[in-house]
Amino acid sequence: MANLVSPASNPRWKIVAYWITTALIVLELVMGGVWDILRVPQVRGLIERLGYPLYFLTILGSWKLLGAIALIVPRFPRLKEWVYAGVCFDLTGAIASLSASGLADTGTLAYPIFMTGVAIASWALRPQSRRLGVIKESVVN
Repeated sequence: MANLVSPASNPRWKIVAYWITTALIVLELVMGGVWDILRVPQVRGLIERLGYPLYFLTILGSWKLLGAIALIVPRFPRLKEWVYAGVCFDLTGAIASLSASGLADTGTLAYPIFMTGVAIASWALRPQSRRLGVIKESVVN
């Protein structure tokens, strides 16, 4: 007999999708953070063309690395909420900066738009244990 359980109702599917999207965000944060701190020529050139000061890379890079750590460690749901917000600010800020500077085209906008979607998916797929506002019964009683 065919399996009558839809994939969407299977919590295992949701957990796998969460970890895949979260791994992509963590990878982006680690790589982006290292590239920012090292001021890789491609990143440095883009920041200069956008008109931002170079010290901005050190600030963003440090936050990205700390955010990557916060997403993978257990607990700290409020901190994770802030990381997701920061990722969305970073990526949508990149989209806005590229658009406002005239450097936007399909190729330059595709990646930050895609990664914004991945970040939103990771946030939406979080297990209850990683969500803000989960009150454990043992704490209440």
